[in-house]
Amino acid sequence: MTHRFEGKVVVITGGSDGIGLATAKLFADEGAHVYVTGRRQELLDEAVKVIGKTAVGVQGDVTNSADLDRLYDRVRQDHGRVDVVFANAGMHAIVPIEEIADAHYDSMFDLNVKAVIYTVQKALPLMSAGGAIILNGSIAGSKGFPGQSLYNASKAAVRSFARSWTSDLQAQGIRVNVVAPGGTATPLMRNFLDARPETEETLNRNVPLGRLGQTDEVGRAVLFLASDDSSFIAGHELFVDGGVAAV
Repeated sequence: MTHRFEGKVVVITGGSDGIGLATAKLFADEGAHVYVTGRRQELLDEAVKVIGKTAVGVQGDVTNSADLDRLYDRVRQDHGRVDVVFANAGMHAIVPIEEIADAHYDSMFDLNVKAVIYTVQKALPLMSAGGAIILNGSIAGSKGFPGQSLYNASKAAVRSFARSWTSDLQAQGIRVNVVAPGGTATPLMRNFLDARPETEETLNRNVPLGRLGQTDEVGRAVLFLASDDSSFIAGHELFVDGGVAAV
C-alpha cells in the first residue's frame, strides 16, 4: 500500500482532540511524523497514544511566541524540516455585539488570528518547495451567523491569509489553502448536543446532507490539500459542511 505522507514531517496545532486529533491520526496512518500541540499535558499524552508511535506531543499555548519557538526547535532538532503545517488551533464563542468587551476580542483574535500568523511564520524557515500549509477556517468566515460576529470576522481573516500568503510564498513553492468546516461532531459539540436532541434536529435540517460532519471527514479534506493530489490548488477555501454554504 502506498502512503502519501511516508517520511513527511507534519505539524498540527490544537492536536489533542477534535479535528486536530482526527487529522493527526490520518497523517500518521499514511506514514507521517506528526508533531501535535496542546495546552493540557494529560490530554496531549493521551492523544499521542491514539495517534501512534510516529507522534510527538509538544505542550504549549500557540498564542505564546516562546511556546511556538520551542515546538519548532524540537522539529528542527529531530528532522531539520517541516513538510506540512495544519494551523488548526482555534476557539468559538457566541458574543452578541452589545456584549463584546476587550477580553472577548483579545481571546478570540489572539487564538484564531495572531496564533495562525506566528504558527505559519515560524514554520517557514524549515519549509521548502513542495511544502503545504492548511489553515482551519470555517463557513462562518463567509456567512453572517448572528451573535458571533467576532468569530465570523476571525475566520474571515484566516480566509484572507490564504489568499495573501499564496502570493507571498509563490517564489518558495509553498501552497496555502483553507479547510472550512461547518457543524462538526467534535467531542465538545457532541457533549453539548447529547443533552439537547432538539437542537441537533434543527441543525441537521439546515444541512443539505442532513447531518453534522465527522472529524475524520474534515481530516481527509486536510490530507487532500496537503498532498500532491491537490498540487495545482492554492489560495483556495474548501468547504466541508454538507452543502450549507453552497445552497
